[in-house]
Amino acid sequence: MTAPRLIVGLGNPGRDYEETRHNAGFWFCARLAQARGVALAPESRFHGIVGRGPGTAWMLLPQTFMNRSGQAVGALARFRRIAPAEILVVHDELDIPPGQLRLKFGGGMGGHNGLKDITAHLGTQDYWRLRIGIGHPGDRSEVVNYVLKPPRREEQVDIDAAIERALGLMPLIEKGEWNAATQRANTNPAKPKLETP
Repeated sequence: MTAPRLIVGLGNPGRDYEETRHNAGFWFCARLAQARGVALAPESRFHGIVGRGPGTAWMLLPQTFMNRSGQAVGALARFRRIAPAEILVVHDELDIPPGQLRLKFGGGMGGHNGLKDITAHLGTQDYWRLRIGIGHPGDRSEVVNYVLKPPRREEQVDIDAAIERALGLMPLIEKGEWNAATQRANTNPAKPKLETP
């Protein structure tokens, strides 16, 4: 299996959204760019913030709003001739508790509007996804309000820890060692139980 040539972090642009749960993919990409010394800059032809360091994959933070993420991904992938299987999309995931990760290839979109639009523009579901758990509000009617609000303090601590673990997977992913990375991503640490007196 090949290493990713494009890493996409999903989120919504603008100060109003930067601290909201839906922007977990942006948070990951910003931390990865910082760790790799990659400068991210706006690129209007790719509808996003783009960067690439020596020997690293392209990084993209679409600036089209979540439900039009595919416009940016499709534009960059076509221009750079990057196949869907060479793309890793990093995004928030309602169906996973804060602090947990899942890495998988292809499959459904779980109602995620960013993934739906990327799939529509690429014409396939066969790309990699790194899902960062943000938890679920418990009521479907509350989902939009929930993802567009900042996490509670304890949730933010767990999400930040998961992003750190995700960054630790990148050496494996960058070598194309997807099976080993998947096993490590999907083996989530148990939360310590509070002892009762």
